[in-house]
Amino acid sequence: MDFQMTEEHKMLRQMVRNFAEKEIAPRAEEIDATDQFPADLFKRMGELGIFGLPFDEKYGGSGGDYLGQVIALEEIARVSGTMAIILDAQTSLCCEPLYLFGTEEQKLKYLPPLLSGEKIGAFGLTEPQAGSDAGATRTRAVREGDEWVLNGQKIFITNGSLADVVVVTAKTDPEKGTKGISAFIVEKGTPGFKPGRDEKKMGLKGSVTSELFFENCRIPAGNLLGKENEGFKQFLTTLDAGRVAIAAMALGLAQGAYEKAVAYAKEREQFGQPIAKFQAIQWMIAEMATDIDAARLLVNRAAWLKMQGQRFTLEAAMAKFFATEASERVCYKAIQIHGGYGYTRDYAVERMYRDQRLCAIGEGTNEIQRLVIARQILGL
Repeated sequence: MDFQMTEEHKMLRQMVRNFAEKEIAPRAEEIDATDQFPADLFKRMGELGIFGLPFDEKYGGSGGDYLGQVIALEEIARVSGTMAIILDAQTSLCCEPLYLFGTEEQKLKYLPPLLSGEKIGAFGLTEPQAGSDAGATRTRAVREGDEWVLNGQKIFITNGSLADVVVVTAKTDPEKGTKGISAFIVEKGTPGFKPGRDEKKMGLKGSVTSELFFENCRIPAGNLLGKENEGFKQFLTTLDAGRVAIAAMALGLAQGAYEKAVAYAKEREQFGQPIAKFQAIQWMIAEMATDIDAARLLVNRAAWLKMQGQRFTLEAAMAKFFATEASERVCYKAIQIHGGYGYTRDYAVERMYRDQRLCAIGEGTNEIQRLVIARQILGL
């Protein structure tokens, strides 16, 4: 087994790290404090080709691979969870289903402006009555001539109220249950499509999380994404990749918190010596480093399987569940090492702890990941 990154991946990591440290890190606290979506940084990611990493150049992508996207997510989350979740929503949740299931015409129309950062994308799946039970969606789509008419509500949609393009799931044949769900492309400004409120959140504050409403929203018949009644299978595939992405985000947050804890432990003195010399601190750092390394191996394995065209549902769930819970352990210990200072907003570990909390909930809760893992192993 080869655990070495290619030269291309090393160069990519360095490029994204330079961007993250020079342009994102100095503003991370401001973004968190003001709850403002960083539109200029969003455009910069598009200009640098970060949105297009795993997508074909034909559609405006960078022609790279999925491991490259994982690396980029980790490096950006290392300094800002907000920017990482924005990247995840744009690429894994909006562009990925368009790329996998869209017609050639749809891909040529929607992907170039999304990958360049000219337009913002979102994925509308979750509803008030359909969270973990995503098959219980109540949003309806009815075919009327050359149009589909959508009615329903979505909640907790990342990038939602800002999105120019939203991939939306809706029931097209309610009698068929999960086999009667389809996916659609809805554009901003379509009559009957309007955003609701933006949520006030514990963390990831510069990321917009919104309600979306569809009231007799008419879209062209050609905006059906993929085949009719195959939306459930499509979003399960989308969520497999999304779980690897959010695991990479959690990994990056852990890495950032760990680095700050190590630096602080070497600088902070108590009882006449740096606290790094105390065994209690050393043990926490050893545990943090081991958690991070194990998480990175799981994340990279899942990404590698996706790149090989192999099924990775089990590995994605394992990576997501382990990396996100490891991130919480690491961020918790980072605050503990900082002591009272770690509980204040003067130190970034406080923000990182709040930001990582979403990772165990989004893209399928960790309780659902345990269920997926068990069913894959047991063949249920």
